[in-house]
Amino acid sequence: MATKVHMEALSPTMEEGQLVRWLKSEGDAVTNGDVLAEIETDKATMELVARGEGVLRRIFLQAGGTAPVGAVIGVIGGAEEDISGVEGVTGGAAAPAAEATEPVASVPPPPPAPAAAPASPAPAAGQPEGGRVKASPLARRLADEMGVDLSHVSGSGPGGRVVKRDVEAARGAGASAPPPATGWAPDAAEFEDVPTSQMRKTIARRLVTSIGPVPTFYLTVDVDMGRVIEARQSINAMLERSGTKVSINDIVLKAVAAALRQHPNCNAQWHDGFIRRFNAVHLGVAVAVEDGLITPIVRNADRKGIVQIGNEVRELAGRAREKKLTPEEYTGATFSVSNLGMFGIHEFTAIINPPEAGILAVGGVEDTPVAVDGQVVVRPRMRITMSCDHRVIDGAQGSRFLQTLKGMLEEPTAILL
Repeated sequence: MATKVHMEALSPTMEEGQLVRWLKSEGDAVTNGDVLAEIETDKATMELVARGEGVLRRIFLQAGGTAPVGAVIGVIGGAEEDISGVEGVTGGAAAPAAEATEPVASVPPPPPAPAAAPASPAPAAGQPEGGRVKASPLARRLADEMGVDLSHVSGSGPGGRVVKRDVEAARGAGASAPPPATGWAPDAAEFEDVPTSQMRKTIARRLVTSIGPVPTFYLTVDVDMGRVIEARQSINAMLERSGTKVSINDIVLKAVAAALRQHPNCNAQWHDGFIRRFNAVHLGVAVAVEDGLITPIVRNADRKGIVQIGNEVRELAGRAREKKLTPEEYTGATFSVSNLGMFGIHEFTAIINPPEAGILAVGGVEDTPVAVDGQVVVRPRMRITMSCDHRVIDGAQGSRFLQTLKGMLEEPTAILL
């Protein structure tokens, strides 16, 4: 019996997937468990494995196409088995949902159709299609800055789309852009419609369930970071021989985790009918990637040291940018932190990621004139803003948490208590 290949739910929040590339071609032998294709979910690029054995007889969804979870995108069967009754999704059109493995009944083959005219060859990956190169906005901007000619760049993104890594590789190989044309070309496009990635679609769906339905209020405190800077210098001096360094953000994350242990009302989630308070701190750390934002999780952050937290964040962030995180590494946070200080942002507010009850927005450290003992002095200051779900966190509870966090940052040895 033939087996249908379905678009499977490869992440907990996945509703549809985009087929990055097939790793098997029509006619290839397939064993149960073989990797058939790479699928871009809302969070990462995952492997789709075979649920049957035989030959990959048909591919319905081509690279770059999208399909909802459950849609039939291919079929595995015997080399001589009749699969003419199997229908699947093509080009992202909807198809009836079904189980991941489903027997297919044989039906008589239809009469042969008249021969079609040979199709024109498809453009090579990354090459102009209809006169325009398929490339992400970031790739286009980098190409302009680096002087790289996109028409000579091979794309490795979905559907042969040129992405950031392709431009960087082309720059290293010496691909250059032609001299700029003078004047405005009459047929130059005034805008570009960029297909929405699976990650961006999910961000849009989830955030509209936050800022509107979630009753949010904001609390901001100003923190003197002088002692944190001193602590960082001291820690890095001790780590010099190991080649490891910690950042200010690593110390902030450790302080947040320690403060949450003292304020379980903030380390909580809202669920219909009950509030879930956590005994462990699983800290989500926002990471910017090419298509949007993902929040890998440092689990049990309250039980880990600053160095371990820093190493985990850098390792997780690296794999997040390569879309290699597993669902367990980006789901299940109890509280989140977003730091935009490295981009020169002084202060901002972050949107809560439901069902979490809070998120902390961390600005940059800036030298600021302040009054100390009646004298104006310049001190390194940092603003942090907490977004609170009022269904879970009251103003006084959020304020007490921020005061504890402020105290730990202004006297880092308090983190050890």
